[in-house]
Parts: sequence; C-alpha cells; structure tokens
Amino acid sequence: MKLRDSLAPARMVRIALVVPEHERKSMLAAIALSGLVELEMPYEPGTDPRELDKAAAAAVVSGPTAAWLGWAPQHGIAALTETLAPLGAAVVPLPGPRWIQPPTMLGSGSRPGMSRTLVDTYGTVPYADLDPSRLAAAAYILMFGMMFGDVGHGAMLLVCGLLLRTGRIKKLAPLKRAWAFVSAAGLAAMVFGLMYGEAFGPTGLVPVLWLEPLANPVPLLLAGLGVGACLLAGAYAVGTINRVRESGWGLALYARSGAAGSLLFLAVGLLVWGLVAGIGVLVATAVVLALAALIFIFVGLYVEAGGGGTGVAQAFIELVDTVIRLGSNIVSFARLAAFGLTHAALLMVVWNGTTALWEPGWRAGAAILLFLVGNIVTFALEALVAGIQALRLEYYELFSRIFQTEGRPFRPWSPEIEAFSATAIAGSPAAAIPVERPLP
Repeated sequence: MKLRDSLAPARMVRIALVVPEHERKSMLAAIALSGLVELEMPYEPGTDPRELDKAAAAAVVSGPTAAWLGWAPQHGIAALTETLAPLGAAVVPLPGPRWIQPPTMLGSGSRPGMSRTLVDTYGTVPYADLDPSRLAAAAYILMFGMMFGDVGHGAMLLVCGLLLRTGRIKKLAPLKRAWAFVSAAGLAAMVFGLMYGEAFGPTGLVPVLWLEPLANPVPLLLAGLGVGACLLAGAYAVGTINRVRESGWGLALYARSGAAGSLLFLAVGLLVWGLVAGIGVLVATAVVLALAALIFIFVGLYVEAGGGGTGVAQAFIELVDTVIRLGSNIVSFARLAAFGLTHAALLMVVWNGTTALWEPGWRAGAAILLFLVGNIVTFALEALVAGIQALRLEYYELFSRIFQTEGRPFRPWSPEIEAFSATAIAGSPAAAIPVERPLP
C-alpha cells in the first residue's frame, strides 16, 4: 500500500458507464460483483429482489446505448474497464463537480480495524482530509495507559486481548478483531505501571521507575497537562493540513482549527514557558503572536458570520469562546493524572485492607478474598472509566480540531447476487468475475 493510501482516502473518479442497451443487466451484475462502483440512482438502492430490474430501468437510454453515472476508486478503473470490455461497455472518466463531495473510501480488506472504527464512530472522514485513525489509536492507547497504569491490571488486559485473538469464547467472537487494540492498551498500562511502581497496587512487586502517583500528585498532574499539550499540538497540525486540503491556504489561515488556531496555541505555549522560566523575550513574543492569531481568527469568524454589525458581534462572542475553550481543553487533560490517581488510590485501599487482615487462620483467607475481589472490581470499574475518559478526550479535544465537516462513505452498488435472476447472469462475463468488495 502506498503511503498516501494509508494517510488519506482513496482517489475517487466520477465516471459514466456506457453499454449496449441489451447488455444492461449483464453489466449491472458485473458491477455488483466487482464492488467498485457507487451508482447514482434516483432511489435508495437496497437488496430488493427486483433491484437489478430497478437499476436497469434507471439507466439513461439513448438509441442503442444505456448509461449510468457513478463514482469509482482510481486504482480500480483499469480492472473495471477490463472486466466490462467483453460486454462492449466503456468506463468514461468525467470531471467531478466542485459542489459535490466525492465519497470516502478508506483502505481495503475484509473488515476495518479498531483504529478505523475509533474514527468512524465519530464521523466519516471528509474526502479531502487525512485519515487520522492510526494516530488516534496511538493517542487513545497512550491516554488509557496513563490512567490505568498498573503492571498487574495491564497484564490482565493483555491476557484478555490474547484470549480474544484465539476466538475460543464464541460470545466474544465478534470482538476478535479488537484483540490487538486491547493488547496494546494492556501493554501501555504495564509500562505506566512500571513507571508508577504499581502491580496490583503498591505491593512492592515492581520498583518505582519514575514517581509514585499518590506521593507526587503535582508532578503527575503537570505530566498529564504536558501529554495533553503534545496531543493538542498534533491535532492542530493535522487540522491545519486538512483545512489546506479542503479550501487552500486562503481559508486555512483564518480557521480556528487551522493556521490561526495553531498560532494561538503556540502563543499560549510560549507564554507559559516564558512566565515559568522568567524569560521576558518569550513572553513578549507570545503576546505578539497571540494578538496576530486573534486578529486572523476574528477576520475568519467575521466573514463566516456574513459581515455587518451582527457579524462583528457574533465574531467577537465566538472569539471569546475560542479563547476560553482553548484553556478548558488544555486543563481537561488533567484528568489523565486525576484518574491515574483514582486508580492508585482504590488499589491502595484494597492493599491496605489486605495487609490489615493478614494473620494466620481465617483472617488470611479473608485477606486473600479481599485482595482478589478488590482487584477484580477495581479492574472492571477503572477499565471502563479510563476507556470512556480516553474516548471523551479523543472526541472533544482532538477530533474537534482535526475535522470541520463530515464526509459521506463510499457505498458500492453491490446488492446480493442471489437476488438477481439467474438468466441475467448465466452465460455473461459477469459470471466469471472474482468478487472484490472494498470497504466503504
């Protein structure tokens, strides 16, 4: 796969499909088997047994030929042309209207991975944008690991991921494709657990490689803010690239999620650095950059509002909202430390209770039971909480800067061939076409 194919949607081409009128159904059967064409129909395509007849009737017929309009991935044009040639059909590339957004097709294969699903649950990647699924998965795993840092619990999650991979539990078979994602989250939790010195709590099973969360909450809080700042910087970078790809530099310069927003974020970073380090030049530079960024953002908001007095008022209100939101978004990443502290605190309570009960006799059994039940409950509760909070940060703080609009998925016209009449396919070139269904 080329680098571009992994970073952005596949290039789509608007096409006209032209075929002799008497071969309409044979060509439609060939298209359905290929899974390479999204036809523009005057109705919503479905799996009606009469779908083939409905699609054939929707063709534009002129004399001895029939034609349809649609979209196809550029990499599939050659194969599609070769497939349809025996029918006397032609694939004619057309210029795509600027006012119509091409459909988005991301990758190919049997099923989308969890990293892609993470983005798809937020929305369809616009055709012009980069696909941030791999970066999003890495960011999610990092944030989850920081909130769920414990060697023991991370190992339990890793085992769960490997168990999903085997597919032995039939009820969990639909989640098999998530095994790598779950396993990576478990490994991240183990790494942070080593840094925190946590293994089923403060048991002393592993040394502290960085800091103890409960003994050093302030450094952990600052670390969470630092991680959040880095993730936001990445989101602004991808957002700026997307704004340029969508509308060019003319509009990207004024966008809150484009160059202007990135400049404001940079100014805030320089301001904090200058104030903490006592460097006046950095503070002065940050103020100048911030003023320039705010002016650019205001102009963009003013134009977007339609100008006039009302536009000025609306732009000013949204400008204030932009500044407040930026500050709240940065502070929001403090939850990376907060939930890491919560995890450590719950396990400390379990461990303290276990050690307090540990004496010969029935109390030892009670201590073991408390340790096991406490860890299981904490594992389940904190895994759920950390998973939700990482998803929340991904969607509200990061994706809101990466995406400004939503795309529409590529939906190839490929109803079930079994729904077609046998006479429409038998004996035609369509019967020998290998099935290739790219993912929408």
